[in-house]
Amino acid sequence: MLRPVRIVKVGLLGLRDDEERILTLLHDLRVAQVEPLPPETMAELGPERGSETLRRVGDETLRFRGLLTALPHVGAPLCMRFTSLADILSAAASVPIDAEVGELKREDDRLLTEKKGAEDTLRLLEHLSFYPDRLEYLRSPNFLAFYGEAGAEAYAALTKALPPAADARFLTGPVGETVSFLVVIRTAGADALSKVAQSEGVRLAAPPPLSRTVPEEAADLRARLEDIRTRRAAIAERLEAIAREWYPTVIAIDEALEIENRKAEVLADLGASRSVFALEAWVPARDLERLKSVLQSATGGRTHLYEVPTTEEPPTMMSNPRGVRRFEFFIRFYSLPQATEWDPTLIFSVVFPIFFAIMLGDWGYGLTILLICLWMIRGFPGARYLPRAGKNFVKLIMGPKGMQQLAWALLPGCAIAIALGLLYDSFFGLDLFHVLFGWTAPTDPLHAVPTLLLIAGYFGLGMVTLGFALGALKEYFHRHRRGAVGKVGGIAFAWGIASFGLQVIHAHTISLPLTPIVGLSYGGLAAGVALLVVGEGPFGILSLIDIVSHILSYTRLVGILLASVVLAIVINDIAVLATHSSLGLIGGLVIGAIVVVGGQSFNVIVGVFEPGIQGARLIFVEHFSKYFSGNGKPFRPFGAARTYTMSSIGADDSVVRGPILQGPPS
Repeated sequence: MLRPVRIVKVGLLGLRDDEERILTLLHDLRVAQVEPLPPETMAELGPERGSETLRRVGDETLRFRGLLTALPHVGAPLCMRFTSLADILSAAASVPIDAEVGELKREDDRLLTEKKGAEDTLRLLEHLSFYPDRLEYLRSPNFLAFYGEAGAEAYAALTKALPPAADARFLTGPVGETVSFLVVIRTAGADALSKVAQSEGVRLAAPPPLSRTVPEEAADLRARLEDIRTRRAAIAERLEAIAREWYPTVIAIDEALEIENRKAEVLADLGASRSVFALEAWVPARDLERLKSVLQSATGGRTHLYEVPTTEEPPTMMSNPRGVRRFEFFIRFYSLPQATEWDPTLIFSVVFPIFFAIMLGDWGYGLTILLICLWMIRGFPGARYLPRAGKNFVKLIMGPKGMQQLAWALLPGCAIAIALGLLYDSFFGLDLFHVLFGWTAPTDPLHAVPTLLLIAGYFGLGMVTLGFALGALKEYFHRHRRGAVGKVGGIAFAWGIASFGLQVIHAHTISLPLTPIVGLSYGGLAAGVALLVVGEGPFGILSLIDIVSHILSYTRLVGILLASVVLAIVINDIAVLATHSSLGLIGGLVIGAIVVVGGQSFNVIVGVFEPGIQGARLIFVEHFSKYFSGNGKPFRPFGAARTYTMSSIGADDSVVRGPILQGPPS
C-alpha cells in the first residue's frame, strides 16, 4: 500500500486477422494503456489506417445517439453479444424506426416552440385585458404602440420626460403597486421613448400582431394550447410504445458502436504491415502473466506479448484498501505520486484524522461536524431550504462530489475528536459532565499546555524522522547513494537537536554536563551535520534550519486547540454576562442565545477549516518535502465497463471477469 502498482511496458505483435479480436479483449480487460509506437518501429511497419468500415461506424453512432435522445428510457435492459463489427452493423441496419421517430420528434419540437410562443402571447394578452378595442387598431405606419409596467414614480417620470412633439397617449390599467399601461406614440418619437424608458428602468413590449379583441384572441390561444397538449401527449405515447419495443436494442447497439469508436481511436497508435500489427502499452505487472494467457487462449497462440525495456517514467496506478482509498482525494489534490516513489495515502489516512482531532478537541464540535459530514455523504437532503448565499459560498469552495469525499475523510477525525473531548470534558467549551455529575476530567488543555507541547514535539520528531527514512529508501532504490546519506544525516540531526533541546528544557541551562545522553545528543548533531554535507554538499547546512522549524511547526497542533478552547469559553462567558445586563432577564436570554448560536456556529466553521487546512499542511509541507516529488501521470487504461453488451471473448465472459484483471480502483 506504500507503493503504487508496478507498471511495465509491453509490446504486442499479432496477425492482422486477429486485430479486431485482440483490441476487443484489451478493451474489455481494461488493463493496458496503449501508447504510440516509437518512430523507428513505425517506420518499419507503417501506420495502421483502419478500414473504410469505420466511417460507417461513425455514421451509425450519430444515428443511434439521436435515437437515444428522442426515445424515453423505458423497457427492460438487454445484455446483447456481438461476435464482430459486421454483426454490430448488421444489427444496426435492422432497426427500422428512424423515419417515424425522427418525424415525431420534429413535430414535437415544432409544437413545443409553438406552445412557448402561444404562452408568452397569452401572458401578454392577460396583461392587456384593460384594452377594450381590437388589437389591429394598434398597428399603423404612422404610430407605434407599446405595453409596459412600472412603479408609480417611474411611470410619472416617464410621462413627464417625453417631449410634447412625441404626442404620446397613455391608457392605464388597474393601479396598484405597479402601473400597467399602453402607450401610443408617433413613429418619430420612438427613440425618445426608448431612451426615457431605459433611463427609468421601464421595460416595454410590443403588442402581439393579432386582429381581434383581447378576450377573443385569448380564447383562441387557450384552445390552441389544449390542442398542442393533446397532440404532444399522443406523440409521447407513441414514442413510449416504440421505446418499449426498441429501446433496449438501441442502447445495446449504441454501446457496441461506442466501443468500436474507442477501438478506432487507438488505431493511430498502432503499426501494421500487410499481415501483422504491433502495439505498445503500459500494463500492471501483477496482470501480465494472466494477460499473456488470455491472449494466447483467445488467438490460438498467434500473439507474442513481451516486456519492453525502457527508462520512461510509467504512469501511476494507486491501489489502496477501500477505507484508505477515501484519502486519495487529498493526495491527488496535492499531486499524484510518481509510479516509482512512495504512495503516501496510507500515512495520510492514519495521521490526518489524529491531527484533526487534536486541534478540535471538543466532543460537542466533533459531534456537530460528524452529523454535518453524514448529511453531506447522504447527498445534502433538504439543502434547498438553506439560504442561497450560503449554498453559493459552499459551491465556490468545492463541488458536491468533492464535499462528499471530504466528509468521508473527516469522519474518523470527528470520532477521535469526540473521544478526546470526552477525556477533556469539553462540550462547546463547557465542563458539561462536571456541571451535571460533578465528574472531574483527568486532563484539561488549558492546564496541560507543557505536556501537550511535548507530545506535539514528539509528533513532529516522528513525522520528520519517517519522512527522512522514506526519503533515504527512495534515494537508495533510485541508486542515489549520496542522497540517501543526506537523508540519514537529517534523521541524526533531528534526534540530536531534539535530545539536546529536551536536556536544555530539563536543566534550564545550555551548559549541560557531559552525561551519556548529552554525549549522544552532541554525537547526533555532529553526525547529522557531517552526513548532510556529504550527501547534499555545502547547501546541506541550510537544511538544518528547515529540520528544526519543521519539528517545531507541529506545536501548532496545540496552538489551534487552545485558540478553539479559549474562543468557546469567551463566547459562553459573554452569553452569561448578557443575562445579567440591563436588558432584563428575557432580553438578556435572547441576546445570550444569539451570542451562543452565532459564536459557536462560527467556531464550528473554524473547527472544520483550521484543523483541516493546518493538518493537511503539516503533512504536505513538513512531511512530504522529505521524500515526495509528485507530478505523476495517471494510469488511463484503454476500455470501459460494459453495461448493455457482453464481450465477444469467451462464451461465459469468464475471460473478462476474472479475479486478477480488475483494472484501476475507482
